Amino acid sequence: MSMGTWAALLGAIGLEVAGTTLLQKSEQFSRLGPTLGMAVCYLGAFYLLSLALRQMPVGIAYAIWSGLGVVAISIIGLVLFRQRLDPPAVVGLVLIVAGVVVINLFSKAVSH
Repeated sequence: MSMGTWAALLGAIGLEVAGTTLLQKSEQFSRLGPTLGMAVCYLGAFYLLSLALRQMPVGIAYAIWSGLGVVAISIIGLVLFRQRLDPPAVVGLVLIVAGVVVINLFSKAVSH
């Protein structure tokens, strides 16, 4: 799999996380700037995801997308929005990261 595929997937994850952060900042779409930024980020995220899907199976791409996105937005929620993570949430996030690592290291569906 090419570096471009991974770059597209990581870019898609970054834009999705930025869009979700702006969704929180939009205050239920009542603030125009964050709402428009969210829409642009989500559109860009799905475009980049579509590029990654040229070479990566959709199930694998989505597992990586959702796993890393959940972890990233949880960290942003903790730092930026002062949202607390209790011990079960931390364990769950560690398991998500472990799942992404297992997929990438051991799955034959991801060709390196």
